[in-house]
Amino acid sequence: MRLVVLGLSLSSAWGNGHATTFRALLKAFAARGHDILFLERDVPWYRDHRDCLTPDYCTLAFYDDLPDLRKSWGVAIAGADAVIVGSYVPEGVEVARFVQATATGTTAFYDIDTPVTLAKLSRGDFEYISAEVIPGYDVYLSFTGGPTLDVLEGRYGAPAARALYCSVDPALYRPTGAEKRWDLSYLGTYSDDRQPTLDRLLLAPARARPDLRFVVAGPQYPASIDWPDNVERIEHLPPAEHAHFYSASRYTLNVTRADMIAAGWSPSVRLFEAGACATAIVSDRWSGLETLLTPGTEIVLADGTADVLAALARDDAAAIGAAAQARILAQHTAAHRAAELEGYLDEAAAVGRRSSVLAGE
Repeated sequence: MRLVVLGLSLSSAWGNGHATTFRALLKAFAARGHDILFLERDVPWYRDHRDCLTPDYCTLAFYDDLPDLRKSWGVAIAGADAVIVGSYVPEGVEVARFVQATATGTTAFYDIDTPVTLAKLSRGDFEYISAEVIPGYDVYLSFTGGPTLDVLEGRYGAPAARALYCSVDPALYRPTGAEKRWDLSYLGTYSDDRQPTLDRLLLAPARARPDLRFVVAGPQYPASIDWPDNVERIEHLPPAEHAHFYSASRYTLNVTRADMIAAGWSPSVRLFEAGACATAIVSDRWSGLETLLTPGTEIVLADGTADVLAALARDDAAAIGAAAQARILAQHTAAHRAAELEGYLDEAAAVGRRSSVLAGE
């Protein structure tokens, strides 16, 4: 099929998790024989940090603003078999109205931030989507599964809400054989609501075990944070170095945003990427995690500092990492997600055809 995707970014992974998600998914989707055009708003903060300008699995193009999108890409959007708009796309509500009025194929919203989206909607914040445009999408693809899908359909009128979790490209995320450099690592952009958990599950253990080595990689951490001496800081880690980073970690930490913990069924991409590298994961706790990785054997759950210290004292990190890797390669690769996406889009198209027939009758 001809697919057009309007997403936050494909060209730059700086300060966002969208780019790596789109790269893995669309590469696998193209491998299934589909033609893809990715349209990205040209903004300075990503323009200055681009690390993917010529993907070999899709056409990447930029637009300046809504008038430019209409003028330059209206024909492509109208002629596509399916058009996907992603969360956090600038002026997303207006983009939605344009796409829904222009596209003749299936339209979908891909929410990589579903719990954040619902929290925004509940307080009247329509930064990139509004309740008004949700029913206009044929399918709502959600990073969050479980009961949230019922909320999207029942409260907001989504015709079809489907879970499309993040995934991993195993060609890029695999063990590199790196020597273990850190006992516990964390890779993620600074977030106000994640920081207390990072303090409890990494910084406090680092202070309690000055003999061990820790690292936090990611941008935007304030200068006011008091980093223990045994916590290394990496300001930005390009995706090409992620596999080596995980492979050099005995354990890596997964920290979930508060909205996603409340919703449950919201796996972070780092779960799949770290697991594919056979790195043992220590994670905070949320509903639905046990459906993805089995606690105790494929992942370690931690509520507080003592749980992390107990994990660091274990000698079976390699076995936990290997078990996680086997599970993820069997169920959570980009190829699995691409097949799911194809199925959801085909399902929505079939519903649309049936509706057209009934309307004609």
